[in-house]
Amino acid sequence: MNLGATSRRQFTPDLQICRLLNGMWQVSGYHGKIDLTQAIASMFQYLDAGYTTWDLADHYGPAEDLIGEFRRQLDAERGLAALQNLQAFTKWVPRPMPMQRHTVAENINISRRRMGVDCLDLLQFHWWDYKNLAYLDALKHLADLQAEGKIRHLALTNFDTEHLQIILEHGIKIVANQVQFSLVDQRPIAQMMTLCQVHGVQLLTYGTLCGGFLSEKYLGKSEPFGLLLETVSLKKYKTMIDAWGGWKLLQTLLQTLQAIAQKHQVSIANVAVRSILDQPTVAGVIVGARLGIAEHLADNAQVFGLKLDAGDRQQIATVLSQSRNLLERIGDCGDEYRR
Repeated sequence: MNLGATSRRQFTPDLQICRLLNGMWQVSGYHGKIDLTQAIASMFQYLDAGYTTWDLADHYGPAEDLIGEFRRQLDAERGLAALQNLQAFTKWVPRPMPMQRHTVAENINISRRRMGVDCLDLLQFHWWDYKNLAYLDALKHLADLQAEGKIRHLALTNFDTEHLQIILEHGIKIVANQVQFSLVDQRPIAQMMTLCQVHGVQLLTYGTLCGGFLSEKYLGKSEPFGLLLETVSLKKYKTMIDAWGGWKLLQTLLQTLQAIAQKHQVSIANVAVRSILDQPTVAGVIVGARLGIAEHLADNAQVFGLKLDAGDRQQIATVLSQSRNLLERIGDCGDEYRR
């Protein structure tokens, strides 16, 4: 499978990525059991298909260990050159506490060891409590570790616009912020995107398919409750859909997306992803990878040949205009995690 040139983005001067990132939250243990041997075999399939970029975190179960083992097997089977075509973006999500230099360094060293790298491609930092200003100390220490060659680039995850600006004003170089962004959750457009454009910060987006709700699987279906919400993702994004406008409006959106998808001979998911990839400052969309369980490599590849026209975008906008304002109901990007 050849994804084509449009699948690649020069993320930083020294890092080129696939614009569909393989999300590893699904190996965290909240989405069913993962067979590690099958998972590694699946990772080779992703790489060979052109999906070279992985998004993970220190708390996603064995995700960092999987990357480490994948790197070892890739090196053994194909050599050092093959490793150069692999990008792994991890996260550090500490408890809010005093951030001493040794604490920060120890945690980064754990990720480096688990992933089998001397230098992390991208370290995405999350902080739970803005009232605890130690997040600025942590970021300064991370910048020092970057200068020492242990981290290539610094990024954030689920920071709001106000605190991203504070961090930038402290002179800390941030290349990206990972935020929830979908046709249902349009909050980044309100404030975040403008700040990112001014400062050259890119967005990596998750939840773009709302845990799978933005797909043919849920078109024309009755509203699911309880045990029908089988995964943490489905529970999470069903709550988001309820706040946004509810099941009836979701069905209207799915019907609109289906008409557009049929016109372009693609899937609903393709249209939903392309809509976000086309937004300013969006470098890539993270799509969950249920390694060894469910693969959508061929379908996802259609995103890169899809071009939405003005009529398509207007149809979508007409539906979205009927939704509630999530910025008012929930707050800015990431605020749902800090209530």
